[in-house]
Amino acid sequence: MPYADQPAAMVVPRFTVHQRITVMVNRYEVRAVAPDGSPGELLAMAQQKRLKLKEEVVFTADEDRTRPVFSFRARQRLDVHAEHDVYDEQGRVLGSFGKRFGASLLRSTWDLSVPGLTAVGRERRPVIAVLRRIWQFIPWLGDVWVPFVFHFDFTDTATGRPVLVVERRKSVRDRYDVSVPDARLDFRVAASMAVALDALQSR
Repeated sequence: MPYADQPAAMVVPRFTVHQRITVMVNRYEVRAVAPDGSPGELLAMAQQKRLKLKEEVVFTADEDRTRPVFSFRARQRLDVHAEHDVYDEQGRVLGSFGKRFGASLLRSTWDLSVPGLTAVGRERRPVIAVLRRIWQFIPWLGDVWVPFVFHFDFTDTATGRPVLVVERRKSVRDRYDVSVPDARLDFRVAASMAVALDALQSR
């Protein structure tokens, strides 16, 4: 197991997640951020598998999805609050995350864990969190695009220092800017958590 202060095997300080509009599946494009802030190289493509007894999202190295490189999968079947494990290309567990049911009733809260680090993530603005929930219960509005921009901040449970920041841009199609100030958080776990915030957030 890595030491508590040892950097992860794969560290990417900044990247973006863009949702692609498709009819049958949810797909996400994960890209690095160039020094000038422009979109950089493609890091991974993600696809959320539908009609699975256990929620699963697979990340591939290319758009043709010929080489799976990491994934995350729920531990329990048909449980929207299940713990999810993140796996590398060889099927080894890199970390895990899960949604806190009680705390998330008013403000979405997630637990995130990798070797040597545990963190908790919450919606940054409690007022927006409440407004999002009211919107979902309004007839004819709950199933359409939510006009609220929400962000998540993950902090180290031991020190309170920032670990992961996921900020949603103002866009009809979901787009997120992700920063990882803590080098102990592996990119594959960070990318999985960022995609999960979109793919699983409303569940």
